[in-house]
Amino acid sequence: MRRSKLEMHVDVLKVLARHGPLKLTHIMYKANVNCSVLKEYLDFLIQHNLVEEQALHKRRSKTSVVYAITEKGLTVLKYFKELNSALPMIKEAHKIPALLY
Repeated sequence: MRRSKLEMHVDVLKVLARHGPLKLTHIMYKANVNCSVLKEYLDFLIQHNLVEEQALHKRRSKTSVVYAITEKGLTVLKYFKELNSALPMIKEAHKIPALLY
C-alpha cells in the first residue's frame, strides 16, 4: 500500500525524532524513501521549520550536513500521534472494499 505525502512527512519526522540528527542517506534508508523524493520532503519540512540542517565538522576541514527535528517538529509529531490514536477508524478504512465508498 502506498503512503500519502502526509504519512511520508511524518515518517521522516519519526526517524529524526527516534535517531537524532542524520545524514540524507541514513534518513533515506530508515524512512524507506527514494533520494529525490526525500530531498523534496526535507525542503518542505525545512521551510515550515519542522526540520533544520546542521553542519557537522569533521577532521581535515570536511563538513557534512545532517538533518535534525526541531521543537516545532516534535510538537507536530506529538499532535499527529494523538490524532492518529483518537481516530483509529482511519486504519480500518483501508480494509473496506472500494465498492462500499
